[in-house]
Amino acid sequence: MIDSHNGSEPFILFELVGTTYALRSKFIQQMEMIEQITPVPNAPHFVEGVVFSRGQVVPTVNLRARFGFEKIPYDVRTRLIVIHTDNRTVGIIADTAREFISIPVNAIKPPPDGISGLSGKYLEGIVTLGDRMVLILNPDELLKTDF
Repeated sequence: MIDSHNGSEPFILFELVGTTYALRSKFIQQMEMIEQITPVPNAPHFVEGVVFSRGQVVPTVNLRARFGFEKIPYDVRTRLIVIHTDNRTVGIIADTAREFISIPVNAIKPPPDGISGLSGKYLEGIVTLGDRMVLILNPDELLKTDF
């Protein structure tokens, strides 16, 4: 939802391998700590399994594995971000997540042309907030498994 008064939109910011990413808050159902993940046989390498969250079984995607980074053990900062998009509910696992922010829509720039392949599809835009660059993710592309 865009705030018509200042042309901004709410996002949740999370970190992964030292980089800050953002998702529009309209896609976020909840955030929680990681508890028990039940592995699923023959799932893609980035699907950790399923969790039971607020009365529903939710598949979980490890963003480190999805983006080609090394997996690390979960700790107290690790978060499960449950998103709903395109009639799907999926949990994504991030190193940490706890910041909500409004970003001016006109501050979001398209990804550079030099970004290609899978990472280019994930990125919806890039914004600079103070001294940090934030990569805005496209949740529909992020959750596709047909590649």
